[in-house]
Amino acid sequence: MLVKNSIVLKIESTYRALTKSERKVADVILDNPNEIIYLSISDLAMKSGVAETTVVRFCRRIGYSGFQDFKLNLAQELVEPEKSIHESISFDDSTEEVIQKLTYENIAVLNNTAQLLDKKVLENVIQLIIDARRVDFYGVGASGFTALDAKYKFMRLGLQVDANLDPHIQAISAANLGPGDVAIGISYSGSNKDTIATCQTAKQSGATVISITNYAQSPITKVSDYVLLTSAKETPLRSGALTSKIAQLHVLDILYTATAIRLKEKALASLNRTANAVLDKLY
Repeated sequence: MLVKNSIVLKIESTYRALTKSERKVADVILDNPNEIIYLSISDLAMKSGVAETTVVRFCRRIGYSGFQDFKLNLAQELVEPEKSIHESISFDDSTEEVIQKLTYENIAVLNNTAQLLDKKVLENVIQLIIDARRVDFYGVGASGFTALDAKYKFMRLGLQVDANLDPHIQAISAANLGPGDVAIGISYSGSNKDTIATCQTAKQSGATVISITNYAQSPITKVSDYVLLTSAKETPLRSGALTSKIAQLHVLDILYTATAIRLKEKALASLNRTANAVLDKLY
C-alpha cells in the first residue's frame, strides 16, 4: 500500500470544497508534488493556468499562511531526513563523495546558467552600466552579500556604484536615482518584497531596472527593463544555498569582465590605481 504524505492527504480531503480554479492548482500539485518545491508562485500559477492570488487562496484554504509556508512544509515532508541538509547528499557520504557531488552540482549550475543567458540582453546591460551615471545593486539576505560583492568588483573599474543590505537605505538610495542611472536587483526567487519594492522605486525615479533571478515569470521581472536568468535549484530547506549564489556571481562576473573589456585602457588604469591604493595593506 502506498503511504501518502499528510499534505497530499489534506489536499485530497478538501478537494471537493475547492473552487474550480483552486482545483487546477491542486491537480498540478497532486500530479507531481516533488516538482513543486522547486517552483516559484509564478511558475505554479502559470502551470495551473490561474492567477497568483488563486495559489495563495488555495494554500490558505488547506491551512497555510501562504505559498512559502506551504512549500516549506511540503519540502520537509518530501525530503528524507537523512538528506535534509542537502538534497543530493546523505549523512552516510564520505568526504570524497561530498567533494564529487558538490563539484558536479556547481559545474552544472554554471553551465546551465551560461546557456540561459540572453546574449543580446547581456550586451545591452553592459552598455547601460558603462553609460550610467550611477549603478546601484540591490539584494537582501544571501543576495544582499552578492550585491556587496558586485559593488566591490565594479568599484575597481572606476564606476560610481553602491550596494546596501538595509532595505530602508536601499529605498532611499533608489528614490535618489534618475534617468541615466541603473538599478540591478538580485533575487533568486524573484519574489522578495523588499527587493521588488526597491526596484519599483528606482523605476519610478526614472532609472533603468535590471534583475538577476532564477525565474522568468517572477514578480521582479514585471518591474524590470532587462532580465538576466540564472539556473539553480533551491528549496525552502536550502534557502540561500551556495549553488544559487554561485549562479548569481557567475552572471555578475561575466558582466564585470565584459564591462572591463569594453572600457579597455580606462579599466586598466582604474584597476592599477585601486591595486596601488591597497598595496600597503599587504605584507
